[in-house]
Amino acid sequence: MFYEPSKGHGLPHDPFKAIVAPRPIGWISSISRDGAVNLAPYSFFNAISTHPFLVWFSSEGEKDSVAFAGDTGEFVANLVGRKLAERMNASSVDAPRGVDEFGYAGLTPAPSRLVAPPRVAEAPAALECKVTEIFRPKALDGSLSGSVVVAGEVVGVHIDDAMLTDGLFDAVKAGNVARLGYMDYASVTETFSMRRPRWKAD
Repeated sequence: MFYEPSKGHGLPHDPFKAIVAPRPIGWISSISRDGAVNLAPYSFFNAISTHPFLVWFSSEGEKDSVAFAGDTGEFVANLVGRKLAERMNASSVDAPRGVDEFGYAGLTPAPSRLVAPPRVAEAPAALECKVTEIFRPKALDGSLSGSVVVAGEVVGVHIDDAMLTDGLFDAVKAGNVARLGYMDYASVTETFSMRRPRWKAD
């Protein structure tokens, strides 16, 4: 089949998020100038650079994570492991501002080293970030989308030592959780390796 998004797809549910999948989940913790803490998962999240280390998350609408990151210039991207999937989902509740998602989801806030927002103590890994830019992407016609992108430079990395195997971060041990389409998720249960080919000139 082929369809143009502006004209509809005729399927029971929109397949876009199922096609662009799996997507890593950025479990974003942030703090307001007044000290209110927020924790929320974002499936529009990824790494975008290694020189320097940059990550971004995109919020459909300016939610607390965006507002707090904008206020303080900091956030933490926590990794969701399989054992934390249900608690991650609980933290996505549409609670009013002021509700402590850490407490609601039964999670422990742990102090970060270089930024103010706490990290999720139970997470297999966490990235402390400082905001580099916040912007709204544009549509083809130049109009602003309803999404807000927050980009940040990673200034500190926490890794649970139990997730290391021979000095390598073990995604299978962590069970990295990713978002699929619809109400579906996946976790890493196996990996395989391939070396990138090198061109040999004659």
